[in-house]
Amino acid sequence: MTATRNLRFKSLPATPHRPQAANPAAGQAGGGVPKGVAEGVPVAVRSDLRPQPVRWLNVVAPPSFSALVSARSWCRCGYERTARGRSGVLALIAAHTAHPESCPLLNTEGSKAA
Repeated sequence: MTATRNLRFKSLPATPHRPQAANPAAGQAGGGVPKGVAEGVPVAVRSDLRPQPVRWLNVVAPPSFSALVSARSWCRCGYERTARGRSGVLALIAAHTAHPESCPLLNTEGSKAA
């Protein structure tokens, strides 16, 4: 035995045959100046305030003490060094730490505090 189901669907509202005007948008007060900004002060738009990295140090140290350690140090100025072995990596880390003193991108007059 099957029950008869009532299959009444909602009908969509009728579309108007005449064009209608859209609702007017609320106008901006103050001539388009963002709220909270003092008059006469230009709004500065800055894309990114974070400093971009200039130099990198990548050290690969496997979990085994007997495994070979390696490292790579490079900079945007063209400085690039690699090292293998524990003593070589330690020397590379020291050179990477000292590199900003000779880097043309980082060592500009007025960048160091007097």
